[in-house]
Parts: sequence; structure tokens; C-alpha cells
Amino acid sequence: MPLDTYLIFLMTTAVVVFSPGAASVTVATQGATNGGRRALCGVVGIASANAVFFALSATGIASLILASHMAFSVIKWVGVAYLVWLGLTALLSRGGAIRIREGKGRSSLSVLFVQGFVVEFANPKALLYFAAILPQFLDPEAAILPQILIMGGTTFLIDLTSYSAYAFLGDRLTRGGLKDWVVNLINKCAGAALLYAGFRMASVTVTR
Repeated sequence: MPLDTYLIFLMTTAVVVFSPGAASVTVATQGATNGGRRALCGVVGIASANAVFFALSATGIASLILASHMAFSVIKWVGVAYLVWLGLTALLSRGGAIRIREGKGRSSLSVLFVQGFVVEFANPKALLYFAAILPQFLDPEAAILPQILIMGGTTFLIDLTSYSAYAFLGDRLTRGGLKDWVVNLINKCAGAALLYAGFRMASVTVTR
């Protein structure tokens, strides 16, 4: 893979990954509730979901999913339902999604991982992105597998870097305790952001 092509791929992926979205809100919430280090399990979950998408795109399975209206719809609406549930939990539950200090460590590492994985894997926009971007950077004249491994590894590292930053940001903002009204405001903002992401996800379609 030519260096200039790789750098374009690197910058494009970094811009997409670092942009705030449902996944970043999720790990920031995990960081605020469980601490930055424990929230890294959620970060690995998100990166793992993207690794699966990357593998599906590389093998052509992603194109088959996008071509199947039923398969695409199932992924999309599962994601919408999950994001709406998370958003409503943050907005309407008594304690909200974020419980400072008293909630530290209350979620198991496996739960944090699964939550991160599901939020990202049920996002059809991620599937669309990988299915659309991967072919654009592959050099058909060169060996395909090394290119896929390079781009896949790069994407995984960018995911870990970006979402770890969000996780520790959430931890940092709540370290030392916050007043109840501030925690409530954070919950409302996180809930609204997740609901917005869910509604945006519901509008995603595949142009045929």
C-alpha cells in the first residue's frame, strides 16, 4: 500500500472515529460511573465490533448484508431500540445512567464490554462506513491480505485511542464528586444525545 494512500485512510478514519456519537457517549458514561480503567472494557467492546465489521467488509459479507433488506433492517432496529432504551434510562430513571462514586465498579467488566460491543455492532452507519471505505483504499495490483491487516490494525488502534480518551474524560469530569444538579444535567444531556443518535440511526437507509 502506497504511503500517501495509507495516510489518507488514516486521516479519514481518525476523523470519523473521533467524532462524538453514541459509542463515545456510552464509554464516557461508563467512565463516569465505573472509572476510566474499568470503562476500557467498553472501549475494547467497541473496537471489537468495528473489527468484526472490518472483517465482514473484507470478505464481502458486508455487501451481502447491505443488499438484504431484512438483515440490514434487523441490525438497524435492534440498534435503534437499544439506544432509545439507554437514552430513556438516563432521562427518566430515578438515578439516571450516571451515579457518581456510589456506582463505581457496580457493572462487571463483561457487562461493560458487551454494552460497548452492542452499541457499536448495532450501528448500521458503521457497517456502511466500512463497506464503502475499504474498497476505495485497496490496491488490486498488490497482495490484498497485508493491506487488510494494516488497515484493520490501524482502525483498531484508532478506536482504542479515541474511545479511551472519552472514557477517561468521563472519569475526570466526575472525579472528586459533583453536585446532584450537575449529575442530573449530565444524565439529561447523555440521554438526549443517545436518543438523538437512535433517531438518526432510524433514518439510515441503503441506496440501491
